[in-house]
Amino acid sequence: MKLLEGRTGRLADLGSGDGRLVFAASSAGFQCTGFEINSILLAYSKSKAYWTGVPSSQAVFVKKDFWKTDLSTYNNVTAFLAPGVMEALREKLLKELPDDARVIACRFPFPHWPHHSSAGSGLDQTWAYDISTVRTSLQNVQSAMSA
Repeated sequence: MKLLEGRTGRLADLGSGDGRLVFAASSAGFQCTGFEINSILLAYSKSKAYWTGVPSSQAVFVKKDFWKTDLSTYNNVTAFLAPGVMEALREKLLKELPDDARVIACRFPFPHWPHHSSAGSGLDQTWAYDISTVRTSLQNVQSAMSA
């Protein structure tokens, strides 16, 4: 949550697991969607949201494949996914997210993306990426390579 300080809006948690990040972000004022394909974790998250009284306007959990979902309406995205997935995910995020979006990667960073900031260390390290900065950096690299 430290890397989202000062931000507001809609947050997508890709692979939301037991929902802990969605619950923390919703209590900080974000409108959150947790994407989870594991039925057991999804049921747990939905039950916890119900029993703790988290309104659906602040947090919702869906059994939906985020690869098939347009993420363009989210200006904050968190991902705790395997390293092999990060390369493919970066293309999707660059294509769909608005310029003001921030992406938080947990444990596994995006290769070749300049990060805005990071927190923690070792297995608890997270990285924050501002999409507009990432796009500019990638354009500069492409320009330098073609020169």
